[in-house]
Amino acid sequence: MTYQGVLTKMQTELGNPIQYYLVFEDSFLNVNQLLDKEIEINFAGFECLNCHKKKKIFRQGFCYDCFYSSPAVGDWIMRPELSTAHLGIADRDLEYEQKAQLQPHVVYLALSSEVKVGVTRKSQVPTRWIDQGATQAIAVVEVPNRYLAGITEVALKDHYADKTNWRKMLQCNTEGCDLILEKSKVENLIPAEVKEFFYAQKNDVYELNYPVLNYPAKIASLNLDKTPSFQGKLVGIKGQYLIFENGTVFNIRGSEGYVVNINV
Repeated sequence: MTYQGVLTKMQTELGNPIQYYLVFEDSFLNVNQLLDKEIEINFAGFECLNCHKKKKIFRQGFCYDCFYSSPAVGDWIMRPELSTAHLGIADRDLEYEQKAQLQPHVVYLALSSEVKVGVTRKSQVPTRWIDQGATQAIAVVEVPNRYLAGITEVALKDHYADKTNWRKMLQCNTEGCDLILEKSKVENLIPAEVKEFFYAQKNDVYELNYPVLNYPAKIASLNLDKTPSFQGKLVGIKGQYLIFENGTVFNIRGSEGYVVNINV
């Protein structure tokens, strides 16, 4: 059977293991059902996720023009400390930014390749942790806007990584860690204006289990620009990556906006 459409990040459902779905315009595919089976991925073109034109993807699923004009990819997305909607100041579109920034955000510690600090909208818990391939996560603070979450993350970057080493994450090459203990160290590190939001009594640790039959010893990344046709046996799904038997991994989120045919 062939599925065709524009790649967007896989939708997920918390479970044991996590369930993954590729969603296209007229169909969807439960990727878990493809484990231990041969699949073929063929590149068929581009479609910008914003303007939907058949234009080459520049970054994050957007064409060049949309990447530098759409409020959905402003600098405050990657650097939440740059958020200004709480001051009534627009970056690209104040109405959009107020909806996105002026809502509860969580600063968390997660164990993916190592203990890292991150920011997500409360509505994206635990989706954000799944997308990063974290095996455990704990909320540190819940604040009313993205700016406060951003300055908290900046304060904690001196003590924790803020990016995932995707190779270590995919090889499950991580050391165990007591996230409750790590969280107890954080209270004295966060900015004064955020201390009232510290989760002092709430120590729920999320445990995340991924559908992986085998972790790769060596990794080769699939790039559809260089390899427009690929076939292999799927042996795992973690973060937003497909893992194949020969050690090839395919970053779905990194290929958003690519049109593909998937034969299963």
